[in-house]
Amino acid sequence: MTISAVIITQNEERNIGRCLESLRGVVDEVVVVDSGSKDGTEEICRKAGVRFEHHDWEGFAGQKNYADSLASGEWILSIDADEALSPELRRSILAIKAGSPTDNIVFSFNRLTNYCGHWIRHCGWHPDWCMRMWRKGKAHWEGLIHEELRFDGAVQHERMSGDLYHYSYYTVGEHLQRQSKYATLCAEEYYQRGKRCGVAAIVLRPAWTFFRNYFLRLGFLDGWAGFVVCKVSAMYTMTKYATLFKLKIEN
Repeated sequence: MTISAVIITQNEERNIGRCLESLRGVVDEVVVVDSGSKDGTEEICRKAGVRFEHHDWEGFAGQKNYADSLASGEWILSIDADEALSPELRRSILAIKAGSPTDNIVFSFNRLTNYCGHWIRHCGWHPDWCMRMWRKGKAHWEGLIHEELRFDGAVQHERMSGDLYHYSYYTVGEHLQRQSKYATLCAEEYYQRGKRCGVAAIVLRPAWTFFRNYFLRLGFLDGWAGFVVCKVSAMYTMTKYATLFKLKIEN
């Protein structure tokens, strides 16, 4: 079997080199689709000898579907620029590659997130199984914000050994900024779908989010980083529902 790794990028110079290096010797092709990077992303990719294409941004799902269409391999391995294969996961993929998996299998990787230099093993962030490798033509992406993989027909799921390293946020400020943006976009998507909320949701849902992630999901075991992750998740929930409530009263 041949594998094409597919990556979408925009200003990923601090991450893309690590990602590409982890794929070396595992995949047969790397396809990078960039939506207008202004940093050194393109230079790094071209030096690495990967296929680099420009494509105007059309949302996460649309961008990934376009990138997948360029792959020439029999199988697609979807990976983000801020992710990298762990040594154990590399070995697992190579073992699968040496065999002949059936066309209806989709392989999931367990993503382990690095937050400001700390690995987060709780908080609802781990385990985090993500469907990342499938036969080309058997699936497509859907969704405006949190894109999801949809399969054409029944599939069998198989979990692979090893972690998919995720280098998410380098600073707390970066986390706050991105979560605020996503919360607003998610609220707008909820509103378009007809979802509404009252004032109680703005108060109760963030409190529940923090309690669930910090206590029930053992976020306190991740130290200060776990506390911050759970706190920002609660703030994300509050912003999302406050924005949704605002949209309701303004319209």
